[in-house]
Amino acid sequence: MSSTALLAIIGMGVATYLTRLSGFYLLRSVNLSGPMKAALDALPPAVLMAVIAPVILTTGWAESIAAAITAIAAFYRLPLTVTIVIGIVSVVLLRSVLG
Repeated sequence: MSSTALLAIIGMGVATYLTRLSGFYLLRSVNLSGPMKAALDALPPAVLMAVIAPVILTTGWAESIAAAITAIAAFYRLPLTVTIVIGIVSVVLLRSVLG
């Protein structure tokens, strides 16, 4: 791995960590309930869909079917990490089967 790639990965990790910390810091005295809590709970899956939607719409059958499988896992409210693993495993298996 090149030093530039390693620095980019470390930089992205630091930026992600600082973003999360700033959210906790800014909302530490706010009592979240009702619509605001629901909106914040819906945010991680929405961001995930925004990242993978272009791949689903511009690639082949394996990715589209894997996306449907992942959506079903998300529908049953599995933990986000489990849902992501299901998506990754299904796309790998479907790519090997469908080519």
